[in-house]
Amino acid sequence: MTPPRRSGPPPPSDPEQGVWRGRRIARRFVSPDGFTVLVGRTAEENDLLSLQLAAPGDFWFHLAGDSGSHVVVRNPDGVDRLPRETERFAAGLAAGYSKGRRGGQVAVHVALAGEVSKRRGQPPGEVTLGRFRTVRVSPLRAEDLGEPAGG
Repeated sequence: MTPPRRSGPPPPSDPEQGVWRGRRIARRFVSPDGFTVLVGRTAEENDLLSLQLAAPGDFWFHLAGDSGSHVVVRNPDGVDRLPRETERFAAGLAAGYSKGRRGGQVAVHVALAGEVSKRRGQPPGEVTLGRFRTVRVSPLRAEDLGEPAGG
């Protein structure tokens, strides 16, 4: 038996909390400079985070050349460039929540969320980047910050 369909508008989304249509789709962190950092959990949630929840001017991070979480740094003030500590923090989380988490320094792509798109037929979690640059960082996870891993 299928559940009854709900009528009315979908539940609200809250980009600052990593919530899409009433469902938490990302871990939430606060950078050393006070920026909200969202880390996707699954391939499907990465798509929602990167393509639906992120604003075009938000910053986007992902491990170069392998699978892992998409990371979005919210940018409500429209800064042109993130502070160095926030960029390294977000890139470290992208590395830490990826297949590169056991490596030393790893390469992470950084782009504006508006440069992230999906071609027809791409599998969940896989995206196409326009302009991006690459930074090298050490992996970082919640437990390294003294935070609960579930977040």
